[in-house]
Amino acid sequence: CNHCPYVQSILMDLVVATKKLKAAGVNTVAIMSNNWQDYPDDSPEKMQELKKKLDFSFPYLIDETQEIAKKYGAVCTPDFFGYNNKLELQYRGRFDARGREAAPSDNSHQSELEQAMLLIAKTGAGPMEQKASVGCSIKWRE
Repeated sequence: CNHCPYVQSILMDLVVATKKLKAAGVNTVAIMSNNWQDYPDDSPEKMQELKKKLDFSFPYLIDETQEIAKKYGAVCTPDFFGYNNKLELQYRGRFDARGREAAPSDNSHQSELEQAMLLIAKTGAGPMEQKASVGCSIKWRE
């Protein structure tokens, strides 16, 4: 979601990581499930502005009915799900340890997400240790 400080703190590094992953054959899709009627910064128009401004290399989709978030069991933004080529969930975790404070951008190291996705691409299995994502709660419709 656009307005979440946890997302904002990783966003630039996420854009870089997804481009590196794409070069390694790992695709990304982002799904925004918040109730954007109550949170206009998450509106489809604002999503398109952000996608264009940061040159996302991945689709940025809206979960209008919030059905996808419920099926995945998503609880916060950001919440990462990594699948192998058999569409088996192999990673459910965080981007990295930074929380809501933006860390100095240092692309010399790989995020936990990037490491996990490269491992999945290579072996078909995710890391044994995975730390849950922390973020803003999904803003559900009533």
